[in-house]
Parts: sequence; structure tokens; C-alpha cells
Amino acid sequence: MAIEAASKPASVVKLGLKENWRQFSLLMLINAFVGGMVGIERTVVPLIGSEEFHIESTTLITSFIISFGVVKAFANLVSGQLADSWGRKRVLVTGWLIGLPVPFMIIAAPNWEWVIAANVLLGLSQGFAWSMTVIMKVDLVGPKGRGLAVGLNEFAGYFAVGLTAFLTGYLASRYGLRPAPIYLGVFYAIAGTILSTLIVRDTRHHVRVEASGAKEASPLTFREVFMLTSFRNRNLFAASQAGLINNLNDGMSWGIFPLFFTTFGLGVERIGILKAVYPIVWGVGQVVTGPLSDRWGRKGLIVAGMWVQAAGLLLTALTGRFEWWMFASVLLGLGTAMVYPSLIAAVSDASHPTWRARSLSVYRFWRDLGYAIGALSAGLIADRFGFSAAIITIAVVTFLSGTIVAFVMRE
Repeated sequence: MAIEAASKPASVVKLGLKENWRQFSLLMLINAFVGGMVGIERTVVPLIGSEEFHIESTTLITSFIISFGVVKAFANLVSGQLADSWGRKRVLVTGWLIGLPVPFMIIAAPNWEWVIAANVLLGLSQGFAWSMTVIMKVDLVGPKGRGLAVGLNEFAGYFAVGLTAFLTGYLASRYGLRPAPIYLGVFYAIAGTILSTLIVRDTRHHVRVEASGAKEASPLTFREVFMLTSFRNRNLFAASQAGLINNLNDGMSWGIFPLFFTTFGLGVERIGILKAVYPIVWGVGQVVTGPLSDRWGRKGLIVAGMWVQAAGLLLTALTGRFEWWMFASVLLGLGTAMVYPSLIAAVSDASHPTWRARSLSVYRFWRDLGYAIGALSAGLIADRFGFSAAIITIAVVTFLSGTIVAFVMRE
């Protein structure tokens, strides 16, 4: 049985989804709870800033995303190193313990500084917990099913983001922005902590099995892995910059879209629907695009996905009707679904098993730094030139990022 396998000697451990389906399924459920913790903020938190705390500056409202993105990026950066030294499970449990206070802080927040502080903790929690669910699934399946493994992992996480965004919008329209919508986060935090602590098994034996069958790699320091992933390897560089820009536009949409839609008189329930469609399509689509990247290759899906995202952003900025925004949200979700699992799988392809966790942590550092850069830059542009100008600017940057992948990445 897969649950028993992780505690057996490495010689008994087998790689593959079929061989490890119980632990894999458990990690999918846990990542759904991880995603739900972000989903509680997608619809209501920007509106809490504008309507409850009467903050007029878009840059100040998006500051909670900036704190989240910066802290999550650095948590990602150290998570791979900690996973190799502490073990995957310990880092996963640590992430959940750090995230436990977050929904309670948002519910009780007397001022915006509390929300920012809660997102510092959420960034740490997400950086550890989501990173470990990705790394542990890649460990379990081995080299042949990485795209499928990542696709299923991200499906669980982002479907939960979208479903929670919809539910919080619905609850907010009935019961107000706080506390009812945030009770979902209380459930996610408690359930995720209990499952991770009591049932999850570590996957380090699976890494040893894969490494034993791989060509011996020269030992690399963390600095060498950082430089290789960030700049020196053309495939890893292309993936890292595309990941950063992907989350740059996601950070922008997280903070800007609810405020943009309210300027057209849209209510919180309909905003919740729009905010749900994007991550739900993103999540469900990865069940298809992850395996496709194993068959077709990573590059084409990444390039096309970035360009589809750019089209969705332009459509959002240049139209003013709910139906067009809905279609644009589908485009955003579809484009991100094409990109997300393909990028993680591409990084895994280009990394040796002995330093893959560290390389993935560096990639995820750059990717999630995009949240902060996107929220900050979009907030500054929106304060100066308006919401539409901010969205169009990010659309152009997203298109250029796809073009870089087209010229730099090798299949």
C-alpha cells in the first residue's frame, strides 16, 4: 500500500501514480484546503479595504497582496532546502501551523494593518504547504508522469480557490463581508492541519529510488542551483520569467478586478462569480493540460497560454459588460491552465532529482514574487492612469513573456 510505502526501506518503494494513489489523493485533498485559504481573500478582502476601512488608494488596498507575495516568494525559496534537510512532511505541517491564525485575524481585524499581518502569515503558510504538495506528488509519480501529477495538484488547489471565491461572494451578499465568508477559512485551516499531521507520510525514500536510477550529478550548492534556475540554464530561465509574469497578472487581477468591476456598478455576488470562473477554469483545465504537456511537450503550451492570458486581460480592460468579462475570465483561466503545470514540469525536467526540490523552490520564488510586483505596479498605474490602463499594461507584459519563451526555451 502507498501509505505504508513511504515508511519502508527505499528498496521496497515504487514510483508511479497507481502505486501511490492513496497518498497522492490525500495530498490533492490537502492542497484543496491550501487553495481555499487563498480563495477566502479573492473576492471580499479588497472590498473590505475599500468599503469597511474606506481606503481610497488602490496601491494601499493591494498592499495585502504585496505582503503575501513577497513573503510567499521567500518561503518558497527556503522550502526546497528545508524539504531536503527536514523532510517534506515537517515543512508541510509547519506551513499549516503558521496558517492557522489567518482567518481569525481577518475576522477580528480592527484596521488594515491586521489584514496585512495576516497575509504575511498566509504567505509563509502557502510557501511551505503548497510547495510541499507539489514536490511530494512529483516525488511519488517519478519522471514519466510529472505533467499529470502537477496538473492534478494544481487542479485541486485552484478549483478550491475558485469555488471559495464564489462561496465567499455569495455569503458576503447575504451576510456582509465579515465574518461569515471567512468561516470557510477556519474550516480549511483546521482540517488541513489535522490531515497533514496525522495521515501524510514523507516521500524522501521515493526521491532516493529515482536518484538511484538517474545519472550521477555533481553536488551543487544552493547558490549554484539558484543561479542555474534563474539565469544560466535557458529552459529554467525561460520558465522562471514566465512564472513571474503569470503570477504578476494574477496578482493584478486579485487586487484590481473587484475594484474595477465595482466602478461599473457590479454587486459583490456577481463579482464573486467572475472571480470564481477564472480559477475554476484554471483548475479544471490543468487535468487536461498537465497530461498534454507530457505528450506534446511543454514549450508550445506555455507560449500559447501566455498569449491567451494576454487576450483575456485586453478583453477585460476594453469592454464594460458582464458577459464579455465572463468570457475574458474563461480565457484567463484557460491560458493559465496551459501554462501552470507545463512550467513546473519543465523545471522538473531540467533538474536532477538530487537538487530538483531546490530548483523548484527557486522557480516558485520567482513565480510568486510576481504577486507582489503585479499588485504594486498595477496599483501605482491605476492610481495615476486608471484601472483600464493598469490591466492593458499587464496584458502587454504577459504577451512579451510568452514571446521570450518562444525564442529561448528548447523543447
